[in-house]
Amino acid sequence: MKKPLMWSPLALVLAGVALPAAAKAPPTETYQCGVTTPTPIYAIQGDGARSPLVRDGQYRSDKTYAVQGIVTAVTQGLYKGAWIQDPQGDGNRATSDGLFVYLRGADDLNLQPGDTLCASGYINEYYGHTQLGVTDEQVAKGAPQGTIAPTALRVQPDETLHEALERYEGMYVTMDADSDLVITRNFGFDYDAFRNNMVLSHQSPLYKPTQQYPALTPDAEALAAKNSDNQLYIESDQKAKDGKIPYFPGLDAEQGYLRIGDRVERLSGVMGYSYDQYRLVATNTITAGDIVHQNDRQPAPNNVPGADIKVASFNVLNYFTSASAVGGPLNVTCDDRADADANRGCNRGAKTAAEFGLQRTKIVNALTAMDADIVGLMEIENNGFESGSAIADLVTHLNAQFADSRDHYQFVEPSDQEKNQGAYFGSDAIMVGMIYRPAKVNLAGEAQAVPMPEQHISGESPDGETKTLDKYQRDSLIQRFMVNDQPLSVVVNHFKSKGSGCYEDWIAGEFDTDTADMQGHCNAFRVSAAVALRDHLKAVDGDVLILGDLNAYAQEDPVRVLTDYQRTEGQRDIITAAGTEIRGVPMHPTPSVVEQGLGYTNLATQWLGDKAYSYSFSGELGALDHALANASLASKVVGVEEWHINSVESTLFEYSRQYSGELVKSSNPFSSSDHDPVLISLDYPEPVVPVSVTINNRSFLPIIPLLNGQKSPDHAWMKWRATRTFDQASPLVQSLALQPDDSIRVSVKALGLIPVYCGRAPADSAMTVKYTGFRCQLTQP
Repeated sequence: MKKPLMWSPLALVLAGVALPAAAKAPPTETYQCGVTTPTPIYAIQGDGARSPLVRDGQYRSDKTYAVQGIVTAVTQGLYKGAWIQDPQGDGNRATSDGLFVYLRGADDLNLQPGDTLCASGYINEYYGHTQLGVTDEQVAKGAPQGTIAPTALRVQPDETLHEALERYEGMYVTMDADSDLVITRNFGFDYDAFRNNMVLSHQSPLYKPTQQYPALTPDAEALAAKNSDNQLYIESDQKAKDGKIPYFPGLDAEQGYLRIGDRVERLSGVMGYSYDQYRLVATNTITAGDIVHQNDRQPAPNNVPGADIKVASFNVLNYFTSASAVGGPLNVTCDDRADADANRGCNRGAKTAAEFGLQRTKIVNALTAMDADIVGLMEIENNGFESGSAIADLVTHLNAQFADSRDHYQFVEPSDQEKNQGAYFGSDAIMVGMIYRPAKVNLAGEAQAVPMPEQHISGESPDGETKTLDKYQRDSLIQRFMVNDQPLSVVVNHFKSKGSGCYEDWIAGEFDTDTADMQGHCNAFRVSAAVALRDHLKAVDGDVLILGDLNAYAQEDPVRVLTDYQRTEGQRDIITAAGTEIRGVPMHPTPSVVEQGLGYTNLATQWLGDKAYSYSFSGELGALDHALANASLASKVVGVEEWHINSVESTLFEYSRQYSGELVKSSNPFSSSDHDPVLISLDYPEPVVPVSVTINNRSFLPIIPLLNGQKSPDHAWMKWRATRTFDQASPLVQSLALQPDDSIRVSVKALGLIPVYCGRAPADSAMTVKYTGFRCQLTQP
């Protein structure tokens, strides 16, 4: 792996590295090919991470070298100069046959692929990129030699992707099936290069280390290092225009789409290195046929045999109705209508009717295909529950998709004492919500809030600066349902995001940087939320399901607190945040060590393994959206699915027009949000009525016993002195489809012709029937 010394650009200029004075002037042809015997390109590159011609600790060779090669590309964007290659090479796969020539005025030579370029200058290691910087206008264009075919990329079994790419640095390369490079970050904005690009990895997409391993463990740190060495950035020479992928002009929301995990073939370009990563500058265009979908789009989630109900979690990406163009009520944080319409106002969602219409259609189409009976929602606007509110609008348009009223939804509304100002759920612009089908499940009591901690505390950073922090979290929502007379409590959550810092980040000096433990900002504050939820749920009986966006991956502290965590000597402790309170009551004035977790089962991990995912960030997959079940509920689970309609798709297909130019959007459910829905299929069979009807025939006459007028489908006749017992396993009883409050009427037909009534009793009571010859009597113990 390249580990260059980090000199500032000013220091590099003063040192004369990669910015030679002569490069400021247009190149001329006063320098001629063949004037100086060239040094072979492969000798300049060598077989290591640095040129053997640049001494260790230096960024420039001690003397100038002449080179000659065939031009493979000319770039004036991310890299300014020409790319040349030795047409023969040395046959050693450990050495690159290509080299970048830093040449700001390459256009003045009118260079084209296939031309010969001769140049002389210092060999530079510019932030780890081996290149030649032309000096004293020592550059010339020679006779055309014909274009060079690209070399297919190969990664050997004993090397990382970065080790392989070092062998191709400066070369003209291409990808094929055996290159086995797949998309690990879809085309989007890269803040390092400050341009749009895409990232590939070898064989499979990358996963968040803390999705698979607890924070700060050797395994987590090893995976982070492995991920860093398994990335290839795909660039265009010039910055891409909004809604365009320069090397993939067929981008289309329905057919020409790119998904994380897709293998890329026949994409060619030149291999550079900058911002600590290898970057291939594409020189051709590819079509949809060059994208091999490894896990293609799935139009709807799977239907699980044996499931009685389906419960889902879905982050709906700021579903807001408060903009003037939409006309919904203002949310709790809005000052006025102008605030809702402002670019950075209280409305975090769509601002135009067209954008909102597309967003609503995509979300509704996704929910329709999910066909869940209970859905926990995140990022829905907190603007009440009246007509036009976000949750009412969503339910209205969702119900319009179902002709049968038994498929319709209603939203859960918190009790009045839980509402803020008599209208809102909490004080944030967004809230958690819940919708359900009354035909499938019944409410049991009112919805309640699970209050989440606040943090109010002052602290000093390592630089001696003091800051007072006031941090908040959204309350969770819990609703008890009855499913076939069995209780199910669903609690929907949306913990504090990883984006902005909390007190613990401030005092650690990580307020504006990535955290060392890779768990993101405010991890301890989320732990406090998990502890509050844990303590609340200990008193809830029956089946319990925790749903929602916990903003923590599967092996991060907050999820461990809700699952199988047990404090162990010698291992890192899980600590809550300091300065916390819940509705004015102090929680933890100082950090508190967590001793034990709640013990719930992470259903996605149990069913899908440690590579479950619902979200993608910075080129790594992981699960932020969770379904955690207590023991009684876990035994009823018959299916778990993460429907990958968003995390692996391009953000360009989302409803917003920002950064997508004139790209044609689609109403399909793909890119309806940035989180994938999580669906849990549950087996809640109707309760079985315990039946026991024993019939004794004490007559010489054969009889046919009847329950509610129905005879047994097999062995209907009973002979003299025969005894038969009917229970819930009997075909006759099963055909009656009894309910707990039903009764059973018992009669017989003597000789199969003469009806004789025996009696009636509740279906769940034991009955004994005696027939003695045209007389029948039913008794109960």
